[in-house]
Amino acid sequence: MTELELSNLVTIKCKQQVVRAVRFNIDGSYCLTCGADKKIKLWNPHRQLLLKTYGGHANEVLDAAGSCDSSHIVSCSADKSVILWDVATGQPVRRYRGHASTVTCVKFNEESTMAVSGSVDNTVAFWDVVSRRQEPVQVLKDAKDTITSIQVTNNEILTCSIDCHVRLYDIRVGKMISDYIGKMVTFGSITHDGQCYVLSCADSTIMLFDKDSGELLNTFSGHESRDYLLENAINEKDSLIISGSASGEILYYDLISSKCVKKLIHNLNKPVISISHHPTDSYMLSASEDEIKLWGTRLMEMEQ
Repeated sequence: MTELELSNLVTIKCKQQVVRAVRFNIDGSYCLTCGADKKIKLWNPHRQLLLKTYGGHANEVLDAAGSCDSSHIVSCSADKSVILWDVATGQPVRRYRGHASTVTCVKFNEESTMAVSGSVDNTVAFWDVVSRRQEPVQVLKDAKDTITSIQVTNNEILTCSIDCHVRLYDIRVGKMISDYIGKMVTFGSITHDGQCYVLSCADSTIMLFDKDSGELLNTFSGHESRDYLLENAINEKDSLIISGSASGEILYYDLISSKCVKKLIHNLNKPVISISHHPTDSYMLSASEDEIKLWGTRLMEMEQ
């Protein structure tokens, strides 16, 4: 059964006005949706179950992430704050207010001891979620414009910005490599093998770079960005690059040949702005307007 025999297994109306981001948790059994209604919702998408709603932000929620043991959620909002939540109680544990503007993206580090957030104020902030400290542990001020996405691995942080740069920070040696891409970067992913990064750009292209040499390996086109900050995802085998599109489609590109090998239609002419790929299986989540869809193969669904 190949990834390309995907079909729409589940459609969930989230009732959040507009879903700004959808994210699988660490093992892919649950997902989070971030809403224009200022709330975060925790779902079991495979069973179409709403498990909990988290309310406490004063403006739209733009991103969220689950901790490595699924006991906490970190979220960020246009209200300039980052909130750490207790999953079980649904209550905010800490509220961090160090950013001067909308916080666009947030991630945990691998041990979930630190939350990393990026903002329209051009900075990336590190928050110690274990201690009671309210100020950021460190603030990176290298970007000259909005931070659009962050990826955190064991010892590296990849940040993308509207200033047409992607920056890779090596935490072990305290080194930063900045690459000028020449166009606005709306989202960045790192392949599972850690060898490459995948950048969605505002000119309706996706670029694949070798992480160590900085060499451009491939360019993918066929989706439409228009004025949306589109996301990309990489399948669990590192063989396909996936992108949403302003046209309402989801496109699968072969990593080696760069050909579009599959098109799924989520919601014709309604932008698919957020996608999230299952960490180990060929499930994929997409968000458009107020709904999310779970994609997969019927065979896999029967095995569940």
